[in-house]
Amino acid sequence: MGSQKPDRRGFLKGGAALAGGLTLGATEPAFGQLPHPHRYIKGTDDLVAYGGRSSFVTSVRIAHPPDNRPSPDAFGLVFHVAAPLQDSVGMITPSSLHFIGTTRGSFVPDIDPREHRLMFHGLVDRPLVFTMEDLKRLPSVTRPHFIECAGNRSSPSHRTVQETHGMTSCAEWTGVLLSTLLKETGVKAAGKWIVAEGVEEVKGASSIPMEKAMDDCIVAYGMNGEAIRPQNGFPLRLLVPGFEGIFNSKYLRRIKVVDRYYMTYNDYGHLDRDPKVAALGYQIGPKSVITFPSGGQQLTDRGFYEVSGLAWSGGGAISRVEVSTDGGRRWADAEIQGTAYRMAHTRFRFQWNWDGNEAELLSRCTDEIGQVQPTRSQVAAYFGAPEGRPFGVPGQDNSVQPWRIASDGSVHNAIT
Repeated sequence: MGSQKPDRRGFLKGGAALAGGLTLGATEPAFGQLPHPHRYIKGTDDLVAYGGRSSFVTSVRIAHPPDNRPSPDAFGLVFHVAAPLQDSVGMITPSSLHFIGTTRGSFVPDIDPREHRLMFHGLVDRPLVFTMEDLKRLPSVTRPHFIECAGNRSSPSHRTVQETHGMTSCAEWTGVLLSTLLKETGVKAAGKWIVAEGVEEVKGASSIPMEKAMDDCIVAYGMNGEAIRPQNGFPLRLLVPGFEGIFNSKYLRRIKVVDRYYMTYNDYGHLDRDPKVAALGYQIGPKSVITFPSGGQQLTDRGFYEVSGLAWSGGGAISRVEVSTDGGRRWADAEIQGTAYRMAHTRFRFQWNWDGNEAELLSRCTDEIGQVQPTRSQVAAYFGAPEGRPFGVPGQDNSVQPWRIASDGSVHNAIT
């Protein structure tokens, strides 16, 4: 049903769009009579040197949580900032709208890449120091990957998808595989972990198992076809695909190979010895959310709408997305748009005819290793929380997000 691609000509002839109030071509002037633009954009230096967006596009990031202090604050400190997922198309987040996660708030370092160094030491045969020029001479990879903060979770106080899920973004990252650099240094047999450290006031660092470090981690210097933006780690950051965001150390300057897990500043409070919590301490997802229609948006009339959203998982590629329009009583397959990459956002679409009555929209996804996104009741039961109320539980909250469509077409967070 939802996964079948419609024939566009048959769709228009069938009147499905017209029944919903769309007047496709009914009042458009004939070709050659289209109105001219009311104004022209002058070729300013800003447009020539680094292209700006249209003045009619107003997507912006917001402080997260929304009632938090502003970012930057009066002292210039930057705090968590959420991406406007409600305005997103495709699966890539523009660099300028990518979410920001900081370690307890910090200034953004202004690093000269000619002076920046990345040191490898500890349980290695050959301690090495790499310049940015050294790194860019080595074989590189370019891959899309999402990053998500562990605090990316919904609650009844959140109104929009930017507030519920805006602490995740997906970019195309370019850099050197961490395994390439570790092999150059020669990891000793006792080296079972690494500690990755960045240039931050609190020396942001995280402990990562050697098995993951030698698998798919990237020492990245490129983001969406250009240098990484300063807020996202310029000139160098670590990408740990599928792992909790805090492992993706920004402004990367040092990697130490060690024989055990180190409780660093970043790790403190994010991991737990409780097996139920620790199982969710590294890997993200599976998770999905409908971005249209979502909280704060407005349906103009009954009729056809294309429901759209994002799905992702730390367990690999998304293999299936389902959508329910009746509060979870019935589910139908959505269409996955394009290629579902491993540990990347995946855009999904679903065709829906709204009858004008109140409705509740949900999405759930399944990843390539068979993990299914849980309902809110399932997550609450797992942690022994009140029925259907998992917010505030330890670990990740990847539960299904419901949106309520009111009879007037307004869209609201359905979590109560």
